[in-house]
Amino acid sequence: MREYWAWMKRAYPEGDPADVYNAYGYLVAQAMVYVLKRCGDDLTRENLMRQAASIQDLELPLLLPGIKVNTGPNNYRPVNQLQILRFDGSRWVSVGAVMTP
Repeated sequence: MREYWAWMKRAYPEGDPADVYNAYGYLVAQAMVYVLKRCGDDLTRENLMRQAASIQDLELPLLLPGIKVNTGPNNYRPVNQLQILRFDGSRWVSVGAVMTP
């Protein structure tokens, strides 16, 4: 979170770091950087799609611990896990393990 807050302060100081769309954009950008690095010098559409459709166990900083990004040739939904949280009056507490359908 510190990295995200610092990035927001540097790149978008007038933005609200608590806005879910800013956090989502940050996550998507990190995933895109990962895919582009895997492409190397072959930035064709074909290679970009191949790399985007073969992500395995990528952990991104703003996702909860244990939530991993996975894609495949027939699976374009990158996050297929969830973690149930309960608010205890002062903070969110994990309930059980990360679940995968």
